[in-house]
Amino acid sequence: MKTRSCAVAGMFYPKDPSHLGQLLEGFFSRTGPGGNSLGIVSPHAGYIYSGQIAAHAFSTITPGFSGTFVVIGPSHHGYLTSVSGIPWETPLGIVNTDTEFAGALDIGFDEPSHGEEHSIEVQMPFIKYRFPRSQVVPVMMGEQDPAHVAAVAEKILTAQRLTKRDIRIVASSDFSHYVPEAKAKDGDLYAIEALTTLDVKEFYRRIREKHVTACGYGPISAMVSSCMYMGARAGRLIRYGTSGDVTGDRDEVVGYAAIAVM
Repeated sequence: MKTRSCAVAGMFYPKDPSHLGQLLEGFFSRTGPGGNSLGIVSPHAGYIYSGQIAAHAFSTITPGFSGTFVVIGPSHHGYLTSVSGIPWETPLGIVNTDTEFAGALDIGFDEPSHGEEHSIEVQMPFIKYRFPRSQVVPVMMGEQDPAHVAAVAEKILTAQRLTKRDIRIVASSDFSHYVPEAKAKDGDLYAIEALTTLDVKEFYRRIREKHVTACGYGPISAMVSSCMYMGARAGRLIRYGTSGDVTGDRDEVVGYAAIAVM
């Protein structure tokens, strides 16, 4: 069977299964009590920088969840929006794709464009470790304008109605890139505040106003829009940090946030 092999294992996260499992165990041991979020924002940097924050995001989903994760990540290589329909490898084992849901999405399949993209891959070990009975639907988003966001959200909802799946949506995104920490925090937290009321239009406006260089603002907006139709009423910032918390360099940081939508 054809699978999507690991492209960034050994770079973004450990390739050794034992080391990776121990690292994830440590991350989740430092999270708070669980919840039942419908969607989350999780960062996709190297685990040394953003792994703990990603664990805070995933910890807001019931550990026993065994449905389907729709994982939406931005394309860092300029590809158009597409779906992957094959199983994804992780050092901890295979994560199976929900092929029925993926087919119902009415978004084209394009396995080669997913091959080197890290934004979705770095979420997979968290899912395999924390939710071993779940399946995934990897959606790589190219265009991130509001109209495209609305279309993707509608396709997710249509697929959910057709398949009757219990779904959770993961938006993979980092926030500000390579700016002074004070600027990153100012812009990122200002934009994130709009998500607490699920105001996607205001989120876009604030990103433009502060020139926030979040790479996955489209996936975030698609996740929030979908969750609103699923009954979500609010978003909550669980944890925010920057690469400077690890490196000590506050002059040029990347921002990371764990956000829960419920």
